Amino acid sequence: MTAPTTPGPTLDVSRISVQLYTVREALAADLDGTLARLAAIGFTQVEPFGLTSSAATLAPVLAAHGLSAPSAHTSVIGADLDAVLTAAAATGTTLVIDPHVDRARWTTTEDVAAIAAELNTAAQRAADAGVTIGYHNHEFELETRIGGRPALEVLAEHLHEQVALEVDTYWAVVGGVDVPDLLDRLGSRVKAVHLKDGDGSRDDSKQVAFGTGAIDTAAILAACAGVDLGVIELDDTTGDMFTAVQDSYTHLVQALSSGVPA
Repeated sequence: MTAPTTPGPTLDVSRISVQLYTVREALAADLDGTLARLAAIGFTQVEPFGLTSSAATLAPVLAAHGLSAPSAHTSVIGADLDAVLTAAAATGTTLVIDPHVDRARWTTTEDVAAIAAELNTAAQRAADAGVTIGYHNHEFELETRIGGRPALEVLAEHLHEQVALEVDTYWAVVGGVDVPDLLDRLGSRVKAVHLKDGDGSRDDSKQVAFGTGAIDTAAILAACAGVDLGVIELDDTTGDMFTAVQDSYTHLVQALSSGVPA
């Protein structure tokens, strides 16, 4: 009898990105040089943060290094949506992700439904500009349970079909959920994932290159069917950040190219 095989990774190699927050200190010191280094590693796509305030400066430098920004983080809830959409147009961004809503708003169904309503309203306006609105989790949206279920899943039930999710797989682990199961339950609403590794703790400095830590990255990659974009990120690390980014990219490309999990 032939042993069953584990499904291989399903992200496309051409859809690997990197969250620029990972190299925020280098960016602040040398925007052009930092983007040049990312392009030299092999990235063709990046995910900016604080897009509304950074787009005008960032756009020409991205273009100079052959980089695109299909997704970006910036506040949507409570923000000037016209400014958000203007920034997205400047960088050619079509997926704008709100990176954080205060944890105090995630305690009841009514709280979460109100967050969803704000995202839904923004998404309907953004759609006319060709932009999808999304939300990115940390650990508390999974850790907080409402009716025995992670608050993020309660949010998903109240979201209009136009609204996307970007699942931060590391923080979902910290939040106490099985990430492949979570991705399966959330289904096609998940348009992007943050791919990071570490010891599974809340200590950002314990994060390491993707594929070299304690997170079951193989199972996570195998569960990414239908996900459009895989975004490498480290919130912090104790070693050299660019080495960790390079190693993350190498591990991920090898895994996706060969079908052998990272």
